[in-house]
Order: sequence, then C-alpha cells, then structure tokens
Amino acid sequence: MLLDFHSEIYSWIRGGLFVLFIYHFLIFFQNKSKLYLYYSLYLLALTVYLFQHIISDDFSKLYDYLNFPIQFLAYAAYVAFARDLLDTRAHLLKWDRYFEIEIKILLILAGVFVLIQLLFGKSYQIEAFIIIAPLLTLFTLVSYYVILSKIKDNFAHYFVVGSLIYVILANVSFVEIITGPDFFINSGVQPMFFVYLGAFLQCIIFSMIIGFIIKRIQDKSKNAEVRLAVKLKEMEELKMTALQSQMNPHFLFNSLNSINNFVLKNEVEKASDYITKFSKLIRVILNSSSSPTSSLSEELVILALYVKLEQMRVTGGFSYKVTIDKNLNLDNIQVPPLFLQPFIENAIWHGIMKKEGKKLIDLSIKEDNGNVLCVILDNGVGINKTKKITHLSQKKKFFGAKATEDRIRILHQNEGVKIEIKDISSEEITGTKVSIRFPL
Repeated sequence: MLLDFHSEIYSWIRGGLFVLFIYHFLIFFQNKSKLYLYYSLYLLALTVYLFQHIISDDFSKLYDYLNFPIQFLAYAAYVAFARDLLDTRAHLLKWDRYFEIEIKILLILAGVFVLIQLLFGKSYQIEAFIIIAPLLTLFTLVSYYVILSKIKDNFAHYFVVGSLIYVILANVSFVEIITGPDFFINSGVQPMFFVYLGAFLQCIIFSMIIGFIIKRIQDKSKNAEVRLAVKLKEMEELKMTALQSQMNPHFLFNSLNSINNFVLKNEVEKASDYITKFSKLIRVILNSSSSPTSSLSEELVILALYVKLEQMRVTGGFSYKVTIDKNLNLDNIQVPPLFLQPFIENAIWHGIMKKEGKKLIDLSIKEDNGNVLCVILDNGVGINKTKKITHLSQKKKFFGAKATEDRIRILHQNEGVKIEIKDISSEEITGTKVSIRFPL
C-alpha cells in the first residue's frame, strides 16, 4: 500500500492539501489577510510537488524543471507565512531581515534551478540540491531556536513543532539521494512517503494554529465591543451629568431669587415656609443627583415639592393636577432627574403667570403603544404669544427645556423619543400642550 502512489493514503493526503489550499485562498479574498495568501500558496506548491507521482508520462518531463524549483517556492511561501504568523517584524526585528533575505534567495534559486536543468540536466540539479539542502536545514533549525527563545507565545511553540515534524520527515526522504530508493522500497515504503506524512501532519497543526488565531481575534473583537459599550455608556452618563449640572443651577438661582423677593417684601413667614420647603427639595435633589437616572415615582415626588414652592411665588397661586395611568409601574420607569421640572417651570413663568384669572396646570402620564406619554397642559397665554412678548425667535428654546430634551434623548439613545410643544390657543381658550414620549 505504501509503495503505490495511487493508493488511498497518498490520494487522501494530496486531496486534503488541495482542499486546504482552496479554503484558505478563499478566506484571503474575504479578509485580504496575507497570512492566508502565503499559507494557501505554500499548500498549492506542496500539492503541485506531490502530484508529480501520478501524472502521465506526457507531463513527467515537465517535473524535471519543476521538481526542485517548486520546493524552493513552497519554502519561500512558508517563510513568508511564518513572518506574518509570528509577527517577526515586531518580535524578531534582526532575524526578520534574515527571513526577508532568505525569501529572495529562495525565489532566485527557483529560477536558477530551471536554468540548470535547461543547460546541464537533472543530475546537476541533484548535486546542487545536495549542497543547498543541508544549509537550508541548518538555517531553519537555528531559526526555530531563536523563535522559541524570543517569542513567548504558544503559537510559536506549535509552529516550531509542526515545522520540525516536516523538516525531520522530509530529510528522511532526502536520504534517498544518498542511499538510493532501494533501501526504502525493500522496507515496503516509498521514500516520498515521509514527505507526504510530514506535510499532512504539519498542515493539520498549522490549520489548528490558524483556527486558534481566528478564535483569539473573535475574542478580542468581543472584548473590544464590550469595552466600547462600557465607554459609550460612561460617556452618555457624563453627558447626562453635564446637562444636569447645567440645569440644576438654573433652577436653584430662580428659587434663591424668590427667597430674596420674600425678604425684600418683609414677608417673613412666607420666606421661612419657603426656605423649609426649599431645603427639603434640595435634600431630595442631592440624594438623586448621584445617579444619572431616577424612577418616575421619585421624579413626581420632587416635582410636587417644586410645584408647592412655585405656588407660593405666583400671585394668587395656581391649580396643579396629576393623572397617572394605573397600568404603569412608576418605580420601574427610569428617567433623568428633574426631567419634567423645566417644562412645568415654563408653563408657570411663560404661560399662566401672564394670564389673568384662574390658572391651571394639568400633568397626565399614561401608556401609549409601548411608550410612556407625559402631557403637560396649561391654560396660559400660549407659547406663540409668549414668543412675541419675550422676543424669542422661532428656533430658540427655553434653556431648561432644551437641556432636558437632550438628557431624555441621551438616556434612550435617541430611539423612540419624541417631544412636541404645541400652542392650543383658539378663540375660546388659550394654553400650551407639551407632549413627551419615550420607550416604556
């Protein structure tokens, strides 16, 4: 069985090498990595070299020219593959130059051996190969020692083991040049069997290494995606904190200004009551400020405290009504802290403050097709009239409302968030409607 190159074992090895060549060559076209190109060229050269034993006599003469050159080309592709696999440019800078020179020498030798066959014949090729082969083997063994001593990676160890298997078995076949083929044939085996076996075992190990590399790249990619997601979350939280830090001073300034007005008007009891409520609100805000989000139930508690303060400031006061959908679990809904307060503030100071008579603010929160819909309705003068009175441009938004809108969009990554401010004034009524919709 081991004497016939047409037997199954030889056919399986040749076919396996050719299939591996096609597989890695196709991978090269997919990701353009030279690692797969060099390895596929190495496999192709090995396959072409081993096919010499089964071709017809019409093409046998061709291998007088190809036999040794194809071995040099295979070895050149192997060295290029090793440089890329082991990243010798980074780990073995000095030896990487030697490897580069070696590739060039091997390519030159491939052409030289064709000329030797053309000018002198096959016997001269054999004599030249007997001189060159030991030198290549010696350089290869020294290279393996350098790789093992300098590169502390399991891939380097597996690579050297796989390569040594092929080098040792190929040199067993090389003995045929010295002893003649009869020594092996009398033992029931073709001399080239050891080249077949070495190539087969080496390619299995190399394919395993490439598989490990692909897995390592995938793991790194997954880890990078996780780290990126964490960093993006941190950035979003920082943005939320920055916007929150912009909005809170805005609210605090207005409250302190109100206390100052009570003092100037000598309304001591109102000032004292206001300070009590204000200090309670500040404590609640400080407790919630450590997190970029809070539950909607906590938000409504803070909002109720805020509204009580504003009711003290507004002449004649105003009515504040809250309607909540019973189907909603407010404790499970996360929102930016104080995200409703700026809209309520605008309804008060840019809406009902400029209106005579009964003043009303109505807040409703309900579920709407898988979203949370918050609607703030006031019976003030209407946003259109407010813009005329305050000379606000059509594009400009109130500062607190704009900051809050940004925070809601950041929290939900701008998906499913819709904020609409609409003037509902007509001949009979006046007012503004603010609709805030975000995913449940």
